[in-house]
Amino acid sequence: MRTVCVIVVSVLCLGAAKDPFTPAQRKYWAFQPVTRPQSPIVQHQNWIANFIDSFIAQRLESKGLKLAPLTDRITLLRRITFDLIGLPPAPEEVDAFLADQSPNAYEKVVDRLLASPHYGERWARHWLDLARYAESEGFKADETRPNAWRYRDYVIRSFNENKSYDRFIKEQIAGDELWPNDPWARVATGFNRHYPDESNARNLVQRRQEILNDITDTVGSTFLGMTYGCARCHTHKFDPILHTDYYRLQAFFANTAADDAIPMISAEEMSQYRVKRAEWEEQTKPIRDQIALLLEPRKQALIKEYVDKYPPEIQAILAKPAGDRNPFEWQMYYKAQPYLVFDDDTASKSLKGEARNQYQALLKDLKRFGDLDPGEAPVGIGMKDLGDRAPATHLLNVGAYDAPLEEVQPGFLSIVNPNPPKIVPPAGLNSTGRRTALANWLASPENPLTARVMVNRIWYHHFGQGIAADPSDFGAMGGRPSHPELLDWLASEFVRSGWDVKAIHKLIVMSRTYQQSSAFDEAAAKEDPRDKLLWRFPRERLEGEVIRDAALAVSGLLNEKMGGPSVFPELPTGTGRPRGGWKLSEPEDRNRRSVYIFVRRNTRYPMLEAFDMPDTHESCGRRNKTITAPQAMALLNGKLSVEWAQAFADRVLAQAGVDTSAQIDRAYRLAFGRHPDGFEKDSIQTFFQKQKQVIAARVDAGEKLALPAAMPPGFDPAQGAALVDFCQMLLNSNEFVYRN
Repeated sequence: MRTVCVIVVSVLCLGAAKDPFTPAQRKYWAFQPVTRPQSPIVQHQNWIANFIDSFIAQRLESKGLKLAPLTDRITLLRRITFDLIGLPPAPEEVDAFLADQSPNAYEKVVDRLLASPHYGERWARHWLDLARYAESEGFKADETRPNAWRYRDYVIRSFNENKSYDRFIKEQIAGDELWPNDPWARVATGFNRHYPDESNARNLVQRRQEILNDITDTVGSTFLGMTYGCARCHTHKFDPILHTDYYRLQAFFANTAADDAIPMISAEEMSQYRVKRAEWEEQTKPIRDQIALLLEPRKQALIKEYVDKYPPEIQAILAKPAGDRNPFEWQMYYKAQPYLVFDDDTASKSLKGEARNQYQALLKDLKRFGDLDPGEAPVGIGMKDLGDRAPATHLLNVGAYDAPLEEVQPGFLSIVNPNPPKIVPPAGLNSTGRRTALANWLASPENPLTARVMVNRIWYHHFGQGIAADPSDFGAMGGRPSHPELLDWLASEFVRSGWDVKAIHKLIVMSRTYQQSSAFDEAAAKEDPRDKLLWRFPRERLEGEVIRDAALAVSGLLNEKMGGPSVFPELPTGTGRPRGGWKLSEPEDRNRRSVYIFVRRNTRYPMLEAFDMPDTHESCGRRNKTITAPQAMALLNGKLSVEWAQAFADRVLAQAGVDTSAQIDRAYRLAFGRHPDGFEKDSIQTFFQKQKQVIAARVDAGEKLALPAAMPPGFDPAQGAALVDFCQMLLNSNEFVYRN
C-alpha cells in the first residue's frame, strides 16, 4: 500500500511540474536510444558487399536509382590512399595492386594503410580542427604557446595505436584525474587548453568566463554534436538545450586552470634530472645570486607595473595570504600568475651602462658551466583542477559575465539525462572529480549521441558528407540523417567493437558504396541532385594540407620525420613578419608534412589558409570548400610550387632519362598513378615543341629560367624548362588536387 502511495505522489508531483520539452523534442531522433536495425532486404544482391550497402541500396531502390559501377582499380587505390594516409600511392604500390588478382587484394591494401604511421598524421588533422588546435594565444599579441605541439603528437599517437574512442574521450576530458601518472593522458587534456586568450586584457573575471564559454561550446559540439553555444544567453531557440544546461555543462570545468608544466619523463628520469640540476645550481649559485641581485629591482618594477593595471579587486586578491583565498580567488590568482613572472632576459632589457656590462660579464661566467647544465626538463601542457573545491557556477543573464543569477550544479543534457552526476573526488589527488563524471557519461554506451556523432564524423571524412549533414550539429538546424537506420547500425557496431575506430574505417571503405565510381548519371542527378543517397562516389577537392603533402611526395622532397616541435616553412614574399614571430626552420625540416607546420592563430600558413584551413579561434567540424583565385595563385605562381616542379622534373629525368615519351609516362605515373593515353601523349609532345619556342623568346628577353637542378650533360635547357612547366601543370591539374 505504501509503494502505491509513493507512486501516486510521485506522479502528482511530476504532473505539477511543467515539462520544459515538447513531445516532438522528446521524440527527436538524436535523443532516442541507439538501436541495431536488421539489414534490409534489397533486390540487387550484387550491390551488397557488407551491411552498409544494404541500407544504401534500399534507399536507392525506393527512388528507382542504383549504385554506379565499380571504379577502376587505380582510382580506387588513389582514393583509399588519400583517405587513410593523405598521400598519393607510389607507382610501385599501384603496380603491386594491379598485379594482385586475389579476392582480398583490396582488403590487404586497406589493412596496410590502416597500419601505416601516416594514418595517424592524416586523421589527427581532422581531430585538430575540432580541438581548435593552435600554438599561439590569438588576439592582438598572438604570443607563442610553448609545448602545445605535444597535444598534436598525442592525437597522432592515439590514432596510430587505435586507442578505443571511449578512452580517447576520457583522456581529453579528465586524463589528469583518471591516469595521473601517465604524462600523455595529462597532455590529452590539452583539448581544452587550446582556447584563445587575450593576455593583454586585465579583466580576469571576463577572461575566465570567455575561456569557460569556449570550453563549453567546444565540448558540446565535438562530443555531443549539439550547438550548446546557442543556449549561453537563453534557452536554445530550436533545440532542447536549456539555458541552465549550458551552465550545468560549464560547471564541470569551473575549477580548471592551465597546467603548463606536465613532466614528460618518468619518475626515475626526473630523479636523475634533479640530481644534475642540483649540481649545476650549486656550482653556479654565486653567479646566479649576483644576477638576481642585479635584476630583482627591475623584476619587481615590472611586476608592479603589471599589477597596477589590474582592477582593484584583482589587486586585492593577489595581495591576500594564500590561506585566505576562496576557490574563485584562486582562479583569479592563477590567471594572473603567469604574467607576473619575468625571466632574466626580459628584465635585463632595461639595463644600461655599467649595470648592463656587469650583467653581460656574469652571463659569460655562467656559460662556463654549460656542460653541467641539463637544461629544462621536457614538459607538456594541459588542464588541471586547482583543488578539491570548485567556485560556484551561476546562470548568467543574457550570458553577461557580470550578471549572475541563481547558482547551478554540474549536470548533463537534461533531455537525455536529467539526473545529477555522481561526483567523487579522486583519491590522493587535489581535484574535484567533476570532469571524471562528465567523461564517464560522454563515453557511456548509453549516451545516445556520442557514438552516433563519431561514426558520422568518420563517414563525413570518407564521403565528404555526413549521414547527418552537419557533423557538429545533430539539432534541428543540422538536418535529419539521410539514412537513420544506417547511422544507428554503425553506432551500435562501433560500441560492440569496443569503440574501435579503425574497424569502422574498414567497414566503410570495404563497402560497395565506397568503391563505386564518380560517374555522372543525369537521371539520378535529377532525382537526387546533391547525391545524398550516394548513387555515385562524391568527387572532393583535397584539403590544402594533402595537396601540399602530395606535391612534396611526388617531387621527392617530402621529409617523413614524425613528431616533435613544429616547423616553420618559408613564407611567400610580401607576407611580412607575423606578430609573435616566425623563425624559419632548417631547409630539410621545411618539407615535413603539413600537420607539423606551426599553427599561429593570426597568421595561418598562407597556402593552407587559401585552401580553407579553418580559423583556429573556434572548433571546426566541417571545412568550407571554396574555389578562389588565391588557390590558383598559390599553386601556379608561388615560389614554392615552382621549386616543387623543378624537383619533380629532376625526379622524372633521373628515372626516365632524356626521352620525352618516357618522361611523359613517368611523370603521369608519379602524379596520377596511371599511364597517359595516346591523345595525352600527343598533346604533351606538341606542348613541348611549342613551349621550347616560347622559352627561347623568354631567354632572349633576359628572363631567368626555372630548370631542373641536375640536367644530364648536353641536355637542351629549353627542354629542361619545358619539362618543369609540364610538371607544374600536372601539380595544378584537377586530377591531382581532387579525390575521384
